[in-house]
Amino acid sequence: MRTGLIQLSSSDDPGANLPVTRAFIRDAASEGADIIVTPEVTNCVSASRSRQNEVLKTEVDDPTLAALREDTADLGIWLLIGSLALRTDDPDGRFANRSFLIAPDGGIAARYDKIHMFDVEVSETETYRESAGYRPGTRAVVADALGARLGLTVCYDVRFPYLYRALAKAGAAILTVPSAFSPVTGAAHWETLLRARAIETGCFVLAPAQTGEHAAQKGKRRRTHGHSLAVAPWGEVLADGGVEPGITMVDLDMAEVENARKRVPSLTHDRPFEGP
Repeated sequence: MRTGLIQLSSSDDPGANLPVTRAFIRDAASEGADIIVTPEVTNCVSASRSRQNEVLKTEVDDPTLAALREDTADLGIWLLIGSLALRTDDPDGRFANRSFLIAPDGGIAARYDKIHMFDVEVSETETYRESAGYRPGTRAVVADALGARLGLTVCYDVRFPYLYRALAKAGAAILTVPSAFSPVTGAAHWETLLRARAIETGCFVLAPAQTGEHAAQKGKRRRTHGHSLAVAPWGEVLADGGVEPGITMVDLDMAEVENARKRVPSLTHDRPFEGP
């Protein structure tokens, strides 16, 4: 399975981000990608709630989703839109952080709303309250593509291994972790967490990322870690996208999933226990 990981440095202007994303997707398809994956908040990276209220749309009206569905059908490939920031009908006005798996006919094969919200104090000067702007999802999602089952997650989910174990037990052979990781936590934890999730489950992990300093018309400019990664079921890093926007191509041998799970069949070794 030939895969293209798209690394972006999205701004808070969805209209300006879209042609960049479309160009990368077409380039990856021209390099033979069967499935292409984009990062978290592909359409808009913003730390400003007022800016988000100005530019974000509902799923049915979102121009990024509509255009990428059209491109997917034109190219005849699978596309995992890592996530889009979308308006919802929630009374409190919170948005959805929603991942989409798009089939080669342009249809939406699966949706996943990010479950775990990034509410942290990394340092005195770096604080995040994702739950103030986004509602958490409540449902884990697996979906089939290209003869394999994918388990959909987003960014901060990666710190909750029970979610990935549940996805693997539901048949997932590939775990997607589109992200917009902070530079501090990215440098400390990004690769280690992704390799751990691969090793624990015997799955491939595909983690396309946002990178660099993100242009903003309103509010503080965000920075993200980059380093889109593809990790094998045995834990080896197959590809690292570095820190520049672009495409990272990687070939997945799906037989490696079965091989890793035969060598260490930990998914079948759960035991009941008491306490703590």
